[in-house]
Amino acid sequence: MQYTKLGNSDLKVSRICMGCMGFGDAKNGQHSWTLDEAHSRGIIKRGLELGVNFFDTAIGYQSGTSEQYVGSAVRDFAKREDVVVATKFLPRTPDEIAAGVTGRQHIEQMVNTSLKNLGLDYIDLYIYHMWDYETPLWDIMDGLNRVVQAGKVRYIGISNCFAYQLAKANALAEKEGFQKFVSIQGHYNLIFREEEREMAKLCAEDNIAMTPYSALAGGRLSKHPGETSKRLEEDSYARFKYDATAEQDAVVINRVAELAEKRGVSMTEISLAWLLTKVTAPVVGATKLHHIEGAAKAVELALTPEECAYLEEPYVPHKLVGVMAQNTPAAAKQQHVWSTGSQKIEKA
Repeated sequence: MQYTKLGNSDLKVSRICMGCMGFGDAKNGQHSWTLDEAHSRGIIKRGLELGVNFFDTAIGYQSGTSEQYVGSAVRDFAKREDVVVATKFLPRTPDEIAAGVTGRQHIEQMVNTSLKNLGLDYIDLYIYHMWDYETPLWDIMDGLNRVVQAGKVRYIGISNCFAYQLAKANALAEKEGFQKFVSIQGHYNLIFREEEREMAKLCAEDNIAMTPYSALAGGRLSKHPGETSKRLEEDSYARFKYDATAEQDAVVINRVAELAEKRGVSMTEISLAWLLTKVTAPVVGATKLHHIEGAAKAVELALTPEECAYLEEPYVPHKLVGVMAQNTPAAAKQQHVWSTGSQKIEKA
């Protein structure tokens, strides 16, 4: 495993971040294909053995049970100071807004609930899961700064935003003396490269770490045509993101398969080796042991500039999908894919 600094932070992270959305009670959340605690622990333990020290979860994953599984495994299998735990918080709900819960109070409640779920004293990287058009940006940045000052959070990151939003937030933080975002978790992989338009350029200039999700496009970049899995069959949200462009994406996927065969490695290794030339640490989901083993191997695989160009050449621009398609003031009032589910939220 290789390690690097996470942007402008002091966090030393593995080049592979284990995405923990696939862990959690399958009967208690958005996804039907998630793993129970015993299987989740086995994969986390294997990741640690392979040198993975960076784990990403969220309060919205399976009503907080993903956080619970991750926290328990980290406590049992690792020294706290050796791992970097990231989790994410959601925007204020309409009920909170109606009740007069401020942005600062909301963040305090979210972080307290996540800390309880995780069973940890602090969170290394606390991520703003999606842009909140209903809450003033100043309130968000002030609230995040306060939880850092309180010792509950070490650094802050952001997910699912436009480059102008990240630049605006960090400019406000600089002006007010608040904590700045050190990382961006956006949607980026070989068949969805819209982050290259502006976000990648901003991050390169300002040393903001890119830790993209959907690194393997929900498994599409790791499977030959015709191969399937429980997630591919049951993850309706991933189908919503990728089905409309399946024909043009297949050209890229076929090149991944071709290059994998030529190099004698897996498609996972090719897809992630390409992404590792672009970003700090991709977030790679794992629901089987071989998923994290393949991801770890990708760190050792160096693609030539010619191979990278061959993989990139067929790409055509894509429309925004998923959470980013809802990143508008109008869509902010609609129901989003994530919620805190059935868990009890700690009061500020």
